[in-house]
Amino acid sequence: MISLIKSARIGILQDANMTGLTNLEEIKKIDKSNLRQVIIDFPDQFKEGLEIAKHVKLEGRFDNVTISGMGGSALPANLLRIYCNSLLKKYSNFKHFEITINRYYSLPPESYSSNHVNFIASYSGNTEETISSLEELHGKNIPFIGLSSGGKIQELCKKYKMPFVKLPVPNVSFQPRMGTGFFFGAIIQVFINQKLIPDVSEELIKDAEKLKLDMKNKENQGKKIASMIKGKTPVIYASPKYKSVAMVWKIKINENSKTPAFWNFLPESNHNEMVGFTNPQGKFIIIMLKDSDDNPRNLKRYEATSRIMSDNGIENYIIEMNGESVFEKIFESISLADWTSYYLAMQYNQDPTPVDLVEKLKKILAS
Repeated sequence: MISLIKSARIGILQDANMTGLTNLEEIKKIDKSNLRQVIIDFPDQFKEGLEIAKHVKLEGRFDNVTISGMGGSALPANLLRIYCNSLLKKYSNFKHFEITINRYYSLPPESYSSNHVNFIASYSGNTEETISSLEELHGKNIPFIGLSSGGKIQELCKKYKMPFVKLPVPNVSFQPRMGTGFFFGAIIQVFINQKLIPDVSEELIKDAEKLKLDMKNKENQGKKIASMIKGKTPVIYASPKYKSVAMVWKIKINENSKTPAFWNFLPESNHNEMVGFTNPQGKFIIIMLKDSDDNPRNLKRYEATSRIMSDNGIENYIIEMNGESVFEKIFESISLADWTSYYLAMQYNQDPTPVDLVEKLKKILAS
């Protein structure tokens, strides 16, 4: 169960205005690609991701990782960083390692280190920035592992004789941002194969199964949050540990709901961004993702920030990140982000799947 709290003084939110939400028949008219079913099926992606990478590895021992990718294909890298850092605290016989995330045409300096394993991740297989990084790796004779559903990445991996993970495509309109479980499971399996982490595949499958149990409740919570967000610009905050989850919320709202959203983390935002709400130039709503295991001093900042924002007329809510494990906290929250952004899209009469402005940009760049 995920608790919604509207400031420390107002208490637990019991209900929200549901006006404007549509029934399932009306939803189908807007959601032409049936993204709702993709969200429901999301927990199954982890098991399939593990399976498709069962025998993929590079020869040699590696101490660190670089993942090159853009947009939805890079999202899993941020989440893997949180998960692996937490996981390896429990296993003294495995060394901690860095995950560098490359979102550009050229490689970061870390990629050139002999102890680095490089991943090339593009769901479509045709992302120009990621292909550029692949060609740079090949040009420097640096081995890598490719992940895509096909496209140029698959062709080049075959041509250069590099290990490759072929990602599933559930339907023709499937978007990379909705394939995080496939990416996450596949890369975790490669980490296991490379002996960077212990074999946690069974544990991962069990945690993913738990996500299904609360799905209907999360859908209803997402409807409520969407009703509160409608007509406002959401700003998502989290702790430093889970700041990438706040970023995923922002991206889901951008791409599914077709509306601006922003993210930051506490305590950093208290030292600068908070002051901007003295004179806001729009109608904002702040959603804070609160982890009960956070530093006690930082936990105090959630209620303090909420009070200051409320006194300044800025609507704000705290969402407790519940879960027994880091995996659950990450993906329970992301599942809620999926439902929130989905029903916000319904509120705005927007088909949540297409990203027309991205496709328009690609055409301009290709001309």
